[in-house]
Amino acid sequence: MIATSDHIQVQKEAGVLSLTMNRPEKKNALTQDMYAALADNVVAAQTDPEILVVLITGTGDSFTAGNDLGDFAGSDDTPKGENELPPVGRYLQAILNAEKPIVAAVNGLAIGVGVTMLLHCDLVYASPNATFQTPFVNLGLVPEAGSSLLLPNLIGTQKANDMFLIGTKVSAEDAEKMGLVCSIFDEDALLDEASSRAHALAAKAPNAVKLTKQLVRQDHANVAQQMADESVHFSAQLKTAEFAEAAMAFAERRAPDFSKI
Repeated sequence: MIATSDHIQVQKEAGVLSLTMNRPEKKNALTQDMYAALADNVVAAQTDPEILVVLITGTGDSFTAGNDLGDFAGSDDTPKGENELPPVGRYLQAILNAEKPIVAAVNGLAIGVGVTMLLHCDLVYASPNATFQTPFVNLGLVPEAGSSLLLPNLIGTQKANDMFLIGTKVSAEDAEKMGLVCSIFDEDALLDEASSRAHALAAKAPNAVKLTKQLVRQDHANVAQQMADESVHFSAQLKTAEFAEAAMAFAERRAPDFSKI
């Protein structure tokens, strides 16, 4: 049975499965329920002959602000084995293992997993006002989704460290130059342009598309191992005083103070 969430809109049309993160009042911050719905739909798409492409986007002025810190602070994110992963782990595994292409339309903020999930997307389009930020260390956490391997490979170690360690925000224009984004479209046209390309992709020879994706992504085993290693550290950090202070500081709208920990 596929999990559902009030905050994930699901639409299937002409070979394209559209998954829309719909929690604009929270900048589409992801909860475990949202992850469960995303994971189940991506997994189900792989065996559905009527779905050839997955399109992911968000409503409002954000793609996603990343994990809902309040939701994660009260959850058990400890890995429980391959068949008992928490929803976030299931989603990351789903996009890692997806054989069918994934297209993303990034409108506005993309923070944390909002950036790292893009590394598993085959085509990423953005609006001019899109911004990309991976402030894991700022939150007392470590990178996830295999991003500590994929991002340096894509944009170089120095730029990756600037994003991971400093938390530097990257503009859509710079993201395109780095290779994180394929093309930039006006905000009003973004979804139509991304959808048009997703449908064009769905009309192409499916086995040729599948094989080409496999050939381009030859480092699957290394990424899977990196993701597993990251998950251990990420889960451990969720239980530390560092994350507790960062989450409290975020809720209180102040800078975290790690000096007393």
